[in-house]
Amino acid sequence: MRDPHAPDLPVEQGEALERMVYKREFRERDAAIRDRDSWKFERRQDFTEKDNPSWDAFVRGDWETSLRLIEDDREAVLRANEQDALHRSFFHRARIVEKPLTPYVQWSLHSFRMQAECGQRIRIVGADALAASDRDSVLPEVVVLGGRTLYRVLYDEVGAPYGAVRYTDPEIIGNWEDYIRGLYEVGEDVRTFFDREVAHLPPPTVAAE
Repeated sequence: MRDPHAPDLPVEQGEALERMVYKREFRERDAAIRDRDSWKFERRQDFTEKDNPSWDAFVRGDWETSLRLIEDDREAVLRANEQDALHRSFFHRARIVEKPLTPYVQWSLHSFRMQAECGQRIRIVGADALAASDRDSVLPEVVVLGGRTLYRVLYDEVGAPYGAVRYTDPEIIGNWEDYIRGLYEVGEDVRTFFDREVAHLPPPTVAAE
């Protein structure tokens, strides 16, 4: 196992962005990346999705529709992966999973499995890999785009996104890129994890908002 200690993210070195600015900037910077990979670290076990029909169906208790809507995205994910290959730039996701699975994580793993079947690079890492890093507080959600921009994504108390903090310092970015890559390398492919831990589970339920 690699060194489990996460790098620092000094608040004073980042620039706060409100949600719509972050979303627009993320799309623009992501589309411009060539010949460099990107990395995402997902730690939280509960989120509230916005603008996601499958999530909305899940919250309503319509599990079959939720899964169908995930599958409806397959062609779009395939096209996105083709673009990644064309740009020689792939997005890697290291997803921390605690047991027992939360309803959110169980739902999201169905989407991740489909994305992995389309070529997306997603691995599952057990929470024990972070024992030394988030003993006192949970680590942040972090995205590193093309080795040039780092975003700490911000969420409210119910897990709804409301913005991000942007970092451009090369040392901070490099440290976090190495950290996420290390977790990814020891992680398990989401497809084998899904087959063993998720496929047999009954539909999860979540309280309607």
